[in-house]
Formats: sequence, structure tokens, C-alpha cells
Amino acid sequence: MRVAAQLSVSLRARGPHNRDEDRSLTSKTLPDISLSAPWVTHREMDAVAEVLSSGHLVQGSRVEALEHRFAALTDTRYAVATSSGTCALHLALLAHDVGPGDEVITSSFSFVATANSILHTGAKPVFVDINKETFNLDPDHVAAAVGPRTKVIMPVHLYGQPCDMDPLMDTATRHGLAVVEDCAQAVGATYRQRPVGSFGTGVFSLYATKNITSVEGGMITTNDARIADRVRILRNQGMAAPYKYVAVGYNFRMTDVHAAIGLAQVDRLREVTSIRQRNAAYLSAAITSVKTPQISPGCEHVWHQFTVRIPGARDQAKLALAQAGVGSGIFYPTPLPDVPHIRDIVPPSDLPTVREIAGEVLSLPVHPLLGDTELERVAAAVNRL
Repeated sequence: MRVAAQLSVSLRARGPHNRDEDRSLTSKTLPDISLSAPWVTHREMDAVAEVLSSGHLVQGSRVEALEHRFAALTDTRYAVATSSGTCALHLALLAHDVGPGDEVITSSFSFVATANSILHTGAKPVFVDINKETFNLDPDHVAAAVGPRTKVIMPVHLYGQPCDMDPLMDTATRHGLAVVEDCAQAVGATYRQRPVGSFGTGVFSLYATKNITSVEGGMITTNDARIADRVRILRNQGMAAPYKYVAVGYNFRMTDVHAAIGLAQVDRLREVTSIRQRNAAYLSAAITSVKTPQISPGCEHVWHQFTVRIPGARDQAKLALAQAGVGSGIFYPTPLPDVPHIRDIVPPSDLPTVREIAGEVLSLPVHPLLGDTELERVAAAVNRL
């Protein structure tokens, strides 16, 4: 199978992976060079089997262990696991008492879950424009957007690169606002040597395509005991103790099966990040035909996506790459204010940069299962555009 061949090349090319127990168990047929591919090994399989044999499948020792690992990883006092990243965003906002009549300033360029989590609380998203080089929030636009109903600033560390947090935190402090970081794509990233998710309330996704995965899951990190306690109650039907209901809650718990997978993945985070960074460095040096991503000073980029810009011909380029056997993706083709169900609620905004960027971005393979031959083929295919 093509998958087995690809993984074999990847494991040989990345010496530390060349162990029988590290070979992927993925069997789905993928494109010649896939945009993303989960790195799943016998460690994850063994961890799942152990949980299934234990008989304790939900909200047990594995979940608690993963929470402790995430708190250590993000240099925070508390971490609370949830059933998805979207649930985690929703609960983080609720824990900060966000509700109808409130406003949350956030990026106009993100996955729709960012906006949906705000809408689920009854609050209104206020979208601001982005930086053309980093694709992240423009701090000057955030400062200008603060109003009497603003309650939270929600930066999105897009593609694995941290936002410029110092000016954002200054704005939040000056106006007494909470900060909820959407770190869904940025596990392991740092800003001025400080982990994302430690500046305010951090929210991570452990979805299947993320840098590390629990197949599905989310995590909330915080140094505030009140926020952590509130989230734990809300994720479990509003119970402060068994059958002691103190709030309208949700069934947003993580299972021990998912947590076991997540623990095995966390063990490899540093290695995964290093390989992604090496792959991105190669692509940045080898691709000369289009504009490649920029890394902001003081930031450690973890390269969830390697996103180039192709003005005026992005869709044609995507087709040409597919014909060359190179997977690619558009993240994201529609600015959030232009999504129909959001447009019906939020008045249109003048956001020239995001509308320009949304028509140009194209993400290329950068995942850790790529070998040197695949990277060379990706660069060559892009340079032929």
C-alpha cells in the first residue's frame, strides 16, 4: 500500500522513528502526499487496550493524568479536559460569565468554532482585521474595537504561530478584560519563551488532525482556581459533587480512552514539533515561486499548517498541485463575518486585509510523516506553479 511505503520512507528519513513499535497503524488510503496524517503507533493502541481492560472508561485516572501533563506543558496551575476543543472554548467563555449583551473581540480569520463558541453563550463576536504577515490579530485593531460591552479578548494562535501577546495583554489589563486564548492549532508554541495558554485562559484542541491528538478532545488551562472549578462543574452536568447540581451544565466530559491516546501523544510532542519545524525550514528555503510564511520575532512556531500566499491564482494552484499528487488545503476561504449564519447576526465589517488573505492562502503538507523525498516533491511542485 502507498501508506506503508510513505511511512517507511518517513521512518527511515527521521532516524529517531525507526523502531518497529513506532510504525503507524493507519490503513486508510491517502493521496500520494497527504496534507495531514495522524501519527498513531502501538503505544496508543496499548494504552487504549489497558483502559478498556480496566473497566473505568470515563473521567478516571487517565483523564486526570492528561490534565496534569497539560498543566505542566503550559506552565499553568490547572488544566481541565473536555470532549472537544469547541466545547472547551464554550465552557471557557461561560466560566468568565460571558452571556447575552456581552461582546468578545476576536479574529476575523479562523475556523468557525471560534465564532460559534461565542454565539453559543448569547454574546456577540466583534471581528477585527489581521496582520498580513502572520495572519493573526492586529493588536492596534483590537485596542480600537474595545467598547462598553467588551468582556473578553479572544486571540487565535493561527496555524501554530502565537499572536503578539504583549500589546493584547496590555489592552486587556487597561480595560479590565479577560483573555481567552484559542490555542487549538498551537500546542507547544511559545511567545517570548512563555507557552501559549498561560497568558489568560487557554483552550486547546486534540482533534485528529492536530499536532497531537486524542482523536477528539479539548483542554482548558488556567492559573485561576475559580475558572478551573467552574469549568469542571459545567462540563459534568452542573454537578459540584455527585447529584449536587449548582448550574445548568453539559455533558462535555472526556473519556479515559481518548485521554490514554492523548497521553501517548504528549510523550512525543517535542519530537513532533521538532520534525514539523525542520520540515517547515526546508520548505521555506526550497520554495521560491510564492510567498512563504513569516515567523514573528520572539515566537516559536509549531507549524500546524505551512501556509503560502498565491495572489490571483490560488484555486488553479490547488488543482495543479493535486494533479502532481500533492495534497493542499484552504484554511480558510471565507472570513468569519461573511459566514451566512454569522452575517445574519453581526453587522458587516470593513476588513480589507482578511478578505485579501482569504483569497490567497494555501496550506501545504508539513506533518511529521513526510520524508525527504516527499518534501522535495512538494517544493518542486510549488515551484512549477
